[in-house]
Amino acid sequence: MGSAPKSLLRSLLHPALCQRRSSFHRPRAFRRGGTLRLRAARRSPPSAPGPHSPLSPRLVPPRPHRRPWPPRRPPASRPSPGLCACVRGALSGDNGPLLRRLQSGLTSPGEDGRGAGPRASKCQMMEERANLMHMMKLSIKVLLQSALSLGRSLDAEHAPLQQFFVVMEHCLKHGLKVKKSFIGQNKSFFGPLELVEKLCPEASDIATSVRNLPELKTAVGRGRAWLYLALMQKKLADYLKVLIDNKHLLSEFYEPEALMMEEEGMVIVGLLVGLNVLDANLCLKGEDLDSQVGVIDFSLYLKDVQDLDGGKEHERITDVLDQKNYVEELNRHLSCTVGDLQTKIDGLEKTNSKLQEELSAATDRICSLQEEQQQLKEQNELIRERSEKSVEITKQDTKVELDTYKQTRQGLDEMYSDVWKQLKEEKKVRLELEKELELQIGMKTEMEIAMKLLEKDTHEKQDTLVALRQQLEEVKAINLQMFHKAQNAESSLQQKNEAITSFEGKTNQVMSSMKQMEERLQHSEQARQGAEERSHKLQQELGGRISALQRQLSQLHEQCSSLEKELKSEKEHRQALQRELQHERDTSSLLRTELQQVEGLKKELRELQDEKAELQKICEEQEQALQEMGLHLSQSKLKMEDIKEVNQALKGHAWLKDDEATHCRQCEKEFSISRRKHHCRNCGHIFCNTCSSNELALPSYPKPVRVCDGCHTLLLQRCSSTAS
Repeated sequence: MGSAPKSLLRSLLHPALCQRRSSFHRPRAFRRGGTLRLRAARRSPPSAPGPHSPLSPRLVPPRPHRRPWPPRRPPASRPSPGLCACVRGALSGDNGPLLRRLQSGLTSPGEDGRGAGPRASKCQMMEERANLMHMMKLSIKVLLQSALSLGRSLDAEHAPLQQFFVVMEHCLKHGLKVKKSFIGQNKSFFGPLELVEKLCPEASDIATSVRNLPELKTAVGRGRAWLYLALMQKKLADYLKVLIDNKHLLSEFYEPEALMMEEEGMVIVGLLVGLNVLDANLCLKGEDLDSQVGVIDFSLYLKDVQDLDGGKEHERITDVLDQKNYVEELNRHLSCTVGDLQTKIDGLEKTNSKLQEELSAATDRICSLQEEQQQLKEQNELIRERSEKSVEITKQDTKVELDTYKQTRQGLDEMYSDVWKQLKEEKKVRLELEKELELQIGMKTEMEIAMKLLEKDTHEKQDTLVALRQQLEEVKAINLQMFHKAQNAESSLQQKNEAITSFEGKTNQVMSSMKQMEERLQHSEQARQGAEERSHKLQQELGGRISALQRQLSQLHEQCSSLEKELKSEKEHRQALQRELQHERDTSSLLRTELQQVEGLKKELRELQDEKAELQKICEEQEQALQEMGLHLSQSKLKMEDIKEVNQALKGHAWLKDDEATHCRQCEKEFSISRRKHHCRNCGHIFCNTCSSNELALPSYPKPVRVCDGCHTLLLQRCSSTAS
């Protein structure tokens, strides 16, 4: 085995010096997180770690007479004596002590420092964190260099990849709590890795595939299989970042001073992002994965010793001088930019004060408009109160009219009930007369003379029936006249009275005819005694005639019943006409009241329309004033947005790192050697050449610079809106 160069030994033995020099030579985006990146950082591609990358810090010793700045050494930056001894053994060629010392130096504090106190155990944990941190940097650096030489596709037999997994396993086991069970002590790093499935649902496929592997028998093998699958998916850094962000869950598995609980865990996650460039094809075998923990092989990180004498010291001095000149140039550039920013801030403050004055004037105008609006609301309330009062007055008038109408309707109902009673009495009298007529007809069947008289009576009854029919026709004519004269209620009542008097006269006539019939009956009784002898002779002759007369009588009865039905129907028709009359009267009175109300409402409508026209004029004037105010406000908002954009451009957007972007943000195509990465100078994101081929002049750049398509359209729209 050859011995390592002095730069590598210096990085192992003096980690504080390496951290200080690496921070001095890093680009500005890695040290401060700003948007400005140094030109030296852009020269090297993101995938290949150059001499100034954070993975391989450039080791430049300080000048003997002065320091660039006092180094701030963290507590975990002290080199551990165990690691120093390991490196010295490697230089001397003895590998046995090297591996033993390294293995003992990377053990947990519970295993190695049982007899020491808590302070000694904390110091030991800090030294172990620092050693693991440096070993992780070296392993990732060697892995990336070997991957670039092999074409970025690796297998499971690749030695740097195996050593990377060994170092990663040591990092995950550092500070891991021991869980006791009935079998024995269990110390596996697969427990915290299972939390990723709960925190990130994308990792559920990895967890299920690891559990479904039948060849895996131990938790260590499952953890290694999980690491293999995460690296093949290029999401190892993302999953570990999710774990470190939830430290309250990791506290169940790790000690407080463990590497995953401290800041070194976030640094390791940042280093693992560079491995997303690699393509790994790993085979998951149960026997290989369930084997014991491997030992770190330092032969990959140690190289042949060359002459590192006088020329190296001169190169270091020149490097320090170059760094000093570079820092002075940076300070000059920063002072110029600070002056420009100060002038722009003064101009922005002046415009801001003007805008505040305009806003105060606008607020005063708005207050005056609000007062006018309140006055208009009060006027509207007064108008409403007046209209409500007028409506109440009209309601009272309608109530009085309804009362009078009800009283008149009661009087008419009483008159109608009296007329109805008289008609009922007439019906009763008529029924009695009909009964008497039936008795007389029965008496006439016994006597011939009575039959003759009955024949005469039948003729007379036929005459009376003709007269009754004439009377019915007259009643129909009267009803038609009543229908035509329905609008004049007084004339219809007079006609009803006349009809009643005519009915009374007819009843008197019927009574007189009945008296005549009684007289004739008396004469017939006198003649009956003389005609009894003749009746026996004439009975046989009159038998046929009597049957014929009886038939005629039955026909007459049927005619009388039909006439009664016609009378009933005419009476019902008459009642319906009377009801229609009353309904029409009611509707006419209601229409009159409604007409009066409509006329009053028309007047109120005209007044309200006039008031509405005046209010509309006032509202239109106010709307015009508000539109003018809105235009002023929109212009001021546009100015404020422009000022904010200028401020954001001056402050700088979040400049995306080259390592974080693997695909174009717009077309989502993967970057390659032919499809290179380009930053948008407005938003700071990374695009391909086709998606960021536009150029525009920005306030923070003197010349037109590269801009993405989205920012190009946005800036053009804002320029057009400000111009309009």
